[in-house]
Amino acid sequence: MADEKITYDIFPNGAGFYANCDGQHIGEITFVRVGSDKMIIDYTAVSEKYRSGAVGLNLVRCAADLARKQHRKVITLCPFATAMFSRYSEFDDVRFLHTR
Repeated sequence: MADEKITYDIFPNGAGFYANCDGQHIGEITFVRVGSDKMIIDYTAVSEKYRSGAVGLNLVRCAADLARKQHRKVITLCPFATAMFSRYSEFDDVRFLHTR
């Protein structure tokens, strides 16, 4: 896996990101925009082969970066995204409710 190139692209409808490796879909994250200032991450999935890597975390980072660009706060309903937001302080600036 170390020499495989993973790319992250936004869905054509703008409601999520997908991860691809050598042309194969290996993961995705979806979200819903709420009003003009919030985003709800509701789903993250990564193919089993790639779960030990950083694909899931990078998908969460993609969503968080988009939230920053759009001046939105993020609500995490997806258990994986919630765990990443709890584990990494890099998401504190876009977290809707600070529970640290």
